[in-house]
Amino acid sequence: MTSRHLVAPELRPLLEIWPTAKVNAETLPNLRQIRNQASRNLPPPPDTVSVKNHNAPSQNGDATVRVQLTQRKNRQNTAPVILHLHGGGYVLGSPEMTAPQSTNWAEKLNVVVASVDYRLAPETIAPGNVEDAYAALRWLYMQAEALNIDTSRIAVAGESAGGGLAAALALLVRDRGEFQICHQQLIFPMLDDRTATRTDMPDHYGEFIWTPASNYFGWRSLLGHAPGVDNVSPYAAPARADDMSNLPPTFLATGALDLFAEENLDYSKRLMRAGNHIEFHIYPGAPHAFMAWADAEISRQYQRDALAALKRGLAITDEGLKIDPV
Repeated sequence: MTSRHLVAPELRPLLEIWPTAKVNAETLPNLRQIRNQASRNLPPPPDTVSVKNHNAPSQNGDATVRVQLTQRKNRQNTAPVILHLHGGGYVLGSPEMTAPQSTNWAEKLNVVVASVDYRLAPETIAPGNVEDAYAALRWLYMQAEALNIDTSRIAVAGESAGGGLAAALALLVRDRGEFQICHQQLIFPMLDDRTATRTDMPDHYGEFIWTPASNYFGWRSLLGHAPGVDNVSPYAAPARADDMSNLPPTFLATGALDLFAEENLDYSKRLMRAGNHIEFHIYPGAPHAFMAWADAEISRQYQRDALAALKRGLAITDEGLKIDPV
């Protein structure tokens, strides 16, 4: 029995333009090709925005991680940074996939958006992806003067698997103690491998866009073994973290029909109980990736909420100038 009647009417057109795909070992090569082609078909950035690729050295220096920087041309101010991690179930995606969002942030907030081309599973298992994200953060610190960025105002953001990876990076940064992140923006984050093995999930969770079967494949690919077993690292599945203290102020948003709704709610509660600043939003009748249907009022409300949270998290005014936090 379908749960389509629970989807907000204004979001139902999304289900027609984004049919639910089966993500598995057989379909993955073709899905990657489709995603890459879709990214190539996106409109170019406006003349006011610069997009350049850079290479950040890995921890041991034997490889590089591509970091795509998007910013206003001829920027003069020392800018805050959004370190962005794309979605795709840990097995799909690239920085190009979210280029319109990066452009929007660069123009509206006058920030530098650093999008990380982290290694994908199953070719690379955890902790390869979070180490790539960490390498990108370290590179931003090391190149701060040349890039004219403010390292006291680096936020990490991501959607779906990118949101999970952003949360993992925040944990890793806290535990290593080398750098700091001022804010984490987690959008329907993929946080808990145990969701992939639960048998008590209602059918309306994850019927559309990202399904339980795809979720199992994503986690199996990232971990290199079946999800839901003991001793999974919190740097792979952040919901496994025992210590939730001293994490950056957090904005977390999800849809009421998202497969990740309960794990997102639980993560928010644990952040709050540990004494962190947390803003949590759940949007009614919204499936995974609902804001892709940008004309819906729910999507517009999400965009308002998310943009306002980034402004607060990065302590910027509409002119992009630093302000003192309240």
